[in-house]
Amino acid sequence: MEQAFGTHLIDTDVLIIGGGTAGCYAALTLSRNTDLSVLVAEKANIRRSGCLAAGVNAINAYITEGRSPQDYVDYAAKDAAGIVRQDLLITAAELFNEVTADLEQLGLVILKDENGKYVTRGNRNIKINGENIKLILADAVNCADRVTVINHLNITDLLTDNDSVLGAVGFSVTEPKAYVIRAKAVLVATGGAAGLYRPNNPGFSRHKMWYPPFLTGAGYAMGIRAGAEMTSFEMRFVALRCKDTIAPTGTIAQGVRARQVNAKGFVYEDRYGLTTSERVYGTVMENSLGSGPCYLKTVGISGRQEQELFKAYLNMCPSQTLRWMEAGAGPADRDVEIEGTEPYVVGGHTASGYWVDTRRETTIHGLFAAGDVAGGCPQKYVTGALAEGKIAAESINDYISQGEYEPGSTTDGCTEREEPETDDKLQVRIREILDTYANALSGTNAIYSAEDLEERMQKVMDEYAGGISSRYGYTERQLCLADAEIDRLTAQTEYLKAGNMHELLFVYELKDRLTVCKTLIFHLLNRKETRWHVFGENLDYPETDHKYFAYLNSRYRNGKQEAIWRDIVKENVYRYPEQREHVGRGGCE
Repeated sequence: MEQAFGTHLIDTDVLIIGGGTAGCYAALTLSRNTDLSVLVAEKANIRRSGCLAAGVNAINAYITEGRSPQDYVDYAAKDAAGIVRQDLLITAAELFNEVTADLEQLGLVILKDENGKYVTRGNRNIKINGENIKLILADAVNCADRVTVINHLNITDLLTDNDSVLGAVGFSVTEPKAYVIRAKAVLVATGGAAGLYRPNNPGFSRHKMWYPPFLTGAGYAMGIRAGAEMTSFEMRFVALRCKDTIAPTGTIAQGVRARQVNAKGFVYEDRYGLTTSERVYGTVMENSLGSGPCYLKTVGISGRQEQELFKAYLNMCPSQTLRWMEAGAGPADRDVEIEGTEPYVVGGHTASGYWVDTRRETTIHGLFAAGDVAGGCPQKYVTGALAEGKIAAESINDYISQGEYEPGSTTDGCTEREEPETDDKLQVRIREILDTYANALSGTNAIYSAEDLEERMQKVMDEYAGGISSRYGYTERQLCLADAEIDRLTAQTEYLKAGNMHELLFVYELKDRLTVCKTLIFHLLNRKETRWHVFGENLDYPETDHKYFAYLNSRYRNGKQEAIWRDIVKENVYRYPEQREHVGRGGCE
């Protein structure tokens, strides 16, 4: 088919897919410590992309005075009922304070007391003025040596051969251009997946959600399609948020020590437990028992505390402060109503993502993952993403310098080729990808819009795969209905039309979300227990079963998904074992 775009061929030592927190810090680390050429591909603009786009008011993963990295590991492991990788947690936690100090050197404002010490918020947090945190990080990357940033470049597919990565293919969101990128190593740092389920605020306000709506699971999807092993997708994340604004509740709970109460004023949080999932579970249960709405008890806080809350939300979620102002009643006068969000797949709060070794290399040789897209290391937040970006960058340097590759000769940045230098098999694969772009742009078989199918997908996931309308619970029968419907919607994506490159982005975001939904359903089906209330509320198996105290992994191969159970990692340094236990495909055949 005749293409409606030009194709650009690029060589680079390192390709970083995603210019969020982890991707930016990996690029910065490589620039500071190596002579490698680095290309950062970001589908938006790195100055306002990723989870830090709107700012943040605290560093939520920090080793405060009197605490140790192991304390943080223990906290995260307890919160996730033990299904974590302690090797990943400890290596990240050991870097929390180092990367924070680096951000401060770059210009981040960290609040200090009269003694010059950081102002803490709880046992693991420090307060910052972080409305410009992403701008600070992005500006450092834009000034870094041997780093090329291409904004508005959406990567869709990894190029692999014999379980090794060779590069990736994508397209410009703003211009009629496609890119074929050849790289010695690739880092996926694209974040997690939002928009899989029908959100709290559908229709015009559907993008007012907890996790950034533009993070669609693209990194997961390209890895799944390439055959990379994934882990713990069934450990979904549901955030407890301020009703309607979906503003963070931790700012109130930790900032003014507000307790969770029901409509009768009863403090219910101790009844259900205090882990992240249990806090949401208690709220769901109180509402289902008729004791809702539920609130954070803020009435009676001081005027100073109220002003601090106003300022804190202006730093990251202004809609909450604006709502108080509009109502003429702040948190000192009215308790803050709370609710759970729709479920997400995100490795920064739970353990979902790529299965990686301690160096953050995936099961595809030369492919690394960091930040929310990397699994096994929950509760990593901003500093964890920075730490994993640094670890992955150092591992990539070792991989290139000590492995089959020599350090790149193009130390002034990326180079553009005129002709492809690939074997016939890979060239066929590249042509297939480019033809898929062209087909969508031509609109030959157009019937549906991406928005139509996205709404149907969210409805299916909400009703059959444990969304808000079912109080996050699901059964095997419901999941199988969801699985079949996701297959049907995936087939219908062949009948989507894109009028321009920006609309082509929407088509691929939908395809990526459907791929993630398919893997998520597969994981929910295979963990036949309820280990985390709300996150994985299996109504057929409402109790915890010790035989499932293991990592549930999956791999897509030959058009089918296979389940892989792995024992809990106890080593400080983990590399892939040769033996795997396969346990079937999930029971929807």
